[in-house]
Amino acid sequence: MEITNLETISIKNKYIQKVNGCQISNVEDVLSIEEPLEIRLKYYQDQEIIHQNISVTMRTPGNDFDLAVGFLFTEGIINSFDAIKKVYHLEKNCELLKKNSVIVELHEGFAPKLIQAERNFYTTSSCGVCGKSSIDAIKTVSPFKTLELPKISISAAILYQLSQKLRLAQSDFSNTGGIHASALFSLAGELLILQEDVGRHNALDKLIGNAFAKDLLPLNDHILLLSGRISFELVQKAAMAGIAIIVAIGAPSSLAVELATECNMTLIGFLNENRFNIYCQSSTFCLDTEEN
Repeated sequence: MEITNLETISIKNKYIQKVNGCQISNVEDVLSIEEPLEIRLKYYQDQEIIHQNISVTMRTPGNDFDLAVGFLFTEGIINSFDAIKKVYHLEKNCELLKKNSVIVELHEGFAPKLIQAERNFYTTSSCGVCGKSSIDAIKTVSPFKTLELPKISISAAILYQLSQKLRLAQSDFSNTGGIHASALFSLAGELLILQEDVGRHNALDKLIGNAFAKDLLPLNDHILLLSGRISFELVQKAAMAGIAIIVAIGAPSSLAVELATECNMTLIGFLNENRFNIYCQSSTFCLDTEEN
């Protein structure tokens, strides 16, 4: 089954007052759209059809099907793309509700692991773990946890190029200045997947959902680049997809570093065109700092 995301509008124009020194001018500005997305499950249990509300997340419209599938995978609710029969928008009379509600329907014989969803998921664009009952509830176990990592050698010169490649490709950010991105690169620095959203965790779920649907997991021979800071939840989601190298423009939290160390991941922060910090690295990672 292929996931076909519908065309959506992710930005809108608004006239604002711009103040510069003592001068005030009316100008047209561009804003990132933020709307709620309800994620629902439809599955079969004892020959009965079960409808389950799973999450409401504030997101930027676009790639909603990738977001829904990626969220279910990174939260440990499904672990195989073969479980999915189809993904579609809820059919309602209200056009707004139809666009903002997605159903993931599972094949008969596949049961979601709803014990992973102890809480009634409600996530905002700034925090993906609001309402979690405990930190243990979000330490989902990656299906690739025991997979042996390949030996990886990366040139620092390749890492220095990533932030510029992201800026050039991140169209919505250039228009609004208020949106996050998750990007997947090859070890040679080739941009493979880019997803944007007002929420850091949503952008990553979209990326992982896209890779999941394309049967690219595990992503242990790729580089994940994050446009902002690195939180615990982003590391957890990356670990679920088998990602071994996370690079970010911003700083990691202490818990993010602890989890990355525990998962044998390489974590790099404060990336720009001539410097970065390595907070931890996997046992198979080697950095080449020689100039070509």
